[in-house]
Amino acid sequence: MRLGRHILAEFYNCSESVMNNVGFIESAMAEAARISGATVIGTNFHTFEPWGVSGVVVISESHLSIHTWPEYKYAAVDIFTCGDEVNPWTGFEYLKEVFAAEHTETQEISRGIVEKVKKYSHINQVQLTHKPQKEISV
Repeated sequence: MRLGRHILAEFYNCSESVMNNVGFIESAMAEAARISGATVIGTNFHTFEPWGVSGVVVISESHLSIHTWPEYKYAAVDIFTCGDEVNPWTGFEYLKEVFAAEHTETQEISRGIVEKVKKYSHINQVQLTHKPQKEISV
């Protein structure tokens, strides 16, 4: 059991003009989060000189981030989601299509392995969830 899923994605031979279009990339990344079932909190994107874009979409369930190298038609993307309600692979497939990537490589990493969290963080709860309910004192 895990708290989250982290997809590391390599996008190769993408549209060079898309890889340097900060507005398009920001919209695509936010849409990837939404169609994955995530709740978008905010975005922050930056264009570098002479080219390249970096940015992050913060979601309630974690984040999506991107770094592009338009001169190589390449993008590195992280899609990190927590809980069982969000499917990060849906967002990955959407980005693959809109970036017109000719080739992709991915690796999925389980984050917050529950047994290890319990053991190394000295947590005695029977069940751990990615967003535990807060106890409210009255």
